[in-house]
Amino acid sequence: MTPRPVRTRIFVVSMANAGERRRTFASGAGAAGVKWDFFDAWDRLHPELSYDEDAAIVAKGRPLRQGELGCYSSHFALWMQLIADPDADQYVVLEDDVIVDWDYLARFAAVDHGLSGHDYIRLYYKKPAPSRVIAKDFVCRATWLTEVSGYCFGTQGYLITRAGAQRLAGHCREVRRPIDDELDRSWIHGVRNLSVFPFPLMERKVESGIGLQRFERFPVPRRLKLQRFVARTRERAGYQLFGRRRFRFQR
Repeated sequence: MTPRPVRTRIFVVSMANAGERRRTFASGAGAAGVKWDFFDAWDRLHPELSYDEDAAIVAKGRPLRQGELGCYSSHFALWMQLIADPDADQYVVLEDDVIVDWDYLARFAAVDHGLSGHDYIRLYYKKPAPSRVIAKDFVCRATWLTEVSGYCFGTQGYLITRAGAQRLAGHCREVRRPIDDELDRSWIHGVRNLSVFPFPLMERKVESGIGLQRFERFPVPRRLKLQRFVARTRERAGYQLFGRRRFRFQR
């Protein structure tokens, strides 16, 4: 019996009113060769998520901005949609400010990554981080599948399987950090932080819809300073003990 081809859907997260960004993306995707759809981004907290400002200050060192809560909710909503989607096995999630190698993405989307236990694969990230090679000639020649250790940031593009969505949706219901921070914490939620290299997409240098205020210094209230210190110490220790465990003997 011939196995059923994997069913992949591609979504581009974009604010419903972001007309210029949508037109720019659609123009660049004119010869994509694969079907994709815009997904209306959230601008508020998803009703199945909970957010406590003090807990965010303890975990992240500052409160989360409204745009960050909307971004978090958008990705969570897509995971929940995938879990219940009878017509898909995996999603490719893109943001609307990226330039895509559509030839590679079409071949990548045709692979059933869940069969190999590759439930979350980044197509881009923002910060250099330790990594190790998992597979060479991944999907096509001279492309590598790597596993990343620690924080590398960004949700510009990734693939997620139904199993990965179930695992992450269960873990991420309490919002304490930006969504990309939470995704990077593979040693906590157990979903490996995999990535394609070289990246098959890149981020255009346009202003983030989340805003830049999140980078401003935030004075942690005195009543939370000790909790914040303990949380940071535990986070660093946890990463050193568990996050780098598979990387220690890499040459």
